[in-house]
Amino acid sequence: MNDCGFPGKTIRVLLVSMTLLGAVGGSVLAAAATPLATTVDSLPLREVADIPLGGHPTRFDYASYDARRHLLFMAHLGDSTVVVFDTTAQRVIARIPDISKVHGVLVIPQLGRVYASATGSNQVVAIDEDTLKVIARAPAGIYPDGMAYAPAEHKLYVSDEQGDTDTVIDVRTNQRVATIALGGDVGNTQYDPVTGHVFANVQTRRQLVEIDPSVDRVISRIDLPGARGNHGLLIDPSSRLAFIACEDNNKLLVLNMASRRVVASFEVGGDPDVLAIDPDLGWVYVASESGIVSIFKLRHGRVSKLGQALLGPNAHVVVVDPATHLAYFPLKNFHGQPVLRIMSAIH
Repeated sequence: MNDCGFPGKTIRVLLVSMTLLGAVGGSVLAAAATPLATTVDSLPLREVADIPLGGHPTRFDYASYDARRHLLFMAHLGDSTVVVFDTTAQRVIARIPDISKVHGVLVIPQLGRVYASATGSNQVVAIDEDTLKVIARAPAGIYPDGMAYAPAEHKLYVSDEQGDTDTVIDVRTNQRVATIALGGDVGNTQYDPVTGHVFANVQTRRQLVEIDPSVDRVISRIDLPGARGNHGLLIDPSSRLAFIACEDNNKLLVLNMASRRVVASFEVGGDPDVLAIDPDLGWVYVASESGIVSIFKLRHGRVSKLGQALLGPNAHVVVVDPATHLAYFPLKNFHGQPVLRIMSAIH
């Protein structure tokens, strides 16, 4: 046994290889089981399947999950396409094209809408969930990236990484209504339902800034000792903790939202990016550009590391389904094709 309490030997799992018919999803023609070479001996996970996603072996960025519809939306940046995956049927059901260099994607189930940030055209693109068609486009600075939604104000907040701002979109009109200067390169932006405020990483100032969406102004700045390139951001409202992934020094910072102080720091994989949480298990996932995934356990306000290992090439994007405890990792190039690696929690 290792110090995480999980078997030290390689977890042998089956790789489900599916051949999909047609440009979008299609029927499964064959399924074959072959041994998986990737070792995940220090992660409390087992592999469920690798499912081909189609398209070219190019970069993916953010992903977002609608648990009501069982739809996973993935930004296939290199193909300028949003890929729509049905997690029940386990197949691609649509590809939404012409979203130039799509970085961020955020589904808002209560609106029946998906928003995608297109850095190639410097726009935010609105997509109808019923038709999976683009219904609106709005200007969004010079490098739109991550997004957050403030429901009471009906506003979408878009990180403009290189423009040093957050762009504000009114989702009722899908029009830009404000631009908030943040004073440095902007990482991810997140909504905190407890305060009703929006928080954004300002990487070059090593700060987390707080925005009041009722007035669209910065109302406080939180210094982050130990941060370098604070980009990824996850806020857990139940514990009042924020998790901040720092891409320049491979650190995960834990911020107490009540005291506004960093209370813990952990080493993670090289160039950490996207974070996700399984609230029932209290697990926080940190996915990195290096392909190393770290998992942390949150219990009674304390954070400890469960495990860390190489999960797959460039596994820097993760989404978790809290109902099934399945974690989804789009990989841009596995044996020459993009695949969705599906992992199940061992708990």
